[in-house]
Amino acid sequence: MAYDGKIMRRAMARFEDDKHTREDRFAQRREGIFRRCPRLQAIDAELTGTMSRIITQALRHGSDPRAAVERLREENLSLQAERKALLYDLGLPEDALEEKPACPLCGDTGYRGGAVCRCLREYYAREQQKELSRMLDLGGQSFETFSLQWYSDQDSMGLGISPRENMDWVYRSCKRYAEEFKPGKSGNLLLTGDPGLGKTFLSAAIAREVSGEGWSVVYDTAAHIFDRFEAVKFGRDERAEEDVARIMDCDLLILDDLGTEMTTAFVQSALYQIINGRILERKPTILSTNLKVDERNNEIAKRYSPQIASRIEGEYQIMPFFGKDIRLLKKGL
Repeated sequence: MAYDGKIMRRAMARFEDDKHTREDRFAQRREGIFRRCPRLQAIDAELTGTMSRIITQALRHGSDPRAAVERLREENLSLQAERKALLYDLGLPEDALEEKPACPLCGDTGYRGGAVCRCLREYYAREQQKELSRMLDLGGQSFETFSLQWYSDQDSMGLGISPRENMDWVYRSCKRYAEEFKPGKSGNLLLTGDPGLGKTFLSAAIAREVSGEGWSVVYDTAAHIFDRFEAVKFGRDERAEEDVARIMDCDLLILDDLGTEMTTAFVQSALYQIINGRILERKPTILSTNLKVDERNNEIAKRYSPQIASRIEGEYQIMPFFGKDIRLLKKGL
């Protein structure tokens, strides 16, 4: 899995803050128990210091440490039995003085077997959703809140399918894509159609579902993404290289509003680099555009290049959006 360094740093900071908070709370509970029963504190000190004391004495006198270790075991068992009885009298479990990690898998380190542990991935997912929420309404735009009522059930365009039937297929396809998403295995999507038909809504729903599983998602407008590539070329921004790395390396890239930017030779080159580079690395990408891609009028080929259009047609599942502008319908226009 590819992690966004900026988001991971924030996730790790939250992770460590919560870990320190738990440690402080445990220390306070522990001190409260010791105040109630000072003998427990004495036992704790004895258990902590017995090992080093006996081993040191054995080594100092050149004797076999195994006998010392056996005496240690007997002393510790006696102290542990006394501690258990004292805690029982206080109405506390026998492990009340033992600090237990919140995550038994990694011991609260955040890493397990050289990989990010599930617990830290949950922090990463929350921080990533905060990042995505700056551009998207993740609270309101979800598969659960999507409605087909705004799409007509009449085939008024003579396409052999009504807008509602088409959107039912698009919705179910997007939902399945999000639920089954796997880096390196999921394919690419092209959401195409006029403004106000739900492309951003379903893109946000996919971003919410995929990022919620801990996968790294970058959602941005085409204009801003191309600006980041241009900033790297001309050295305008020290952070631009990190931004471009995020765009190219993330588990899922969602590039919105393709076609609204000012198209130049540099933009054409950057778009081909994004599309082709991520295809070669088997990194899924979702493109959202108002440009038409039908056989009679392929606006992507005209605006960018036949080569780019060919890569999209060959590697992307095309999902057409058609109907009436939902925003206008909601306003009663």
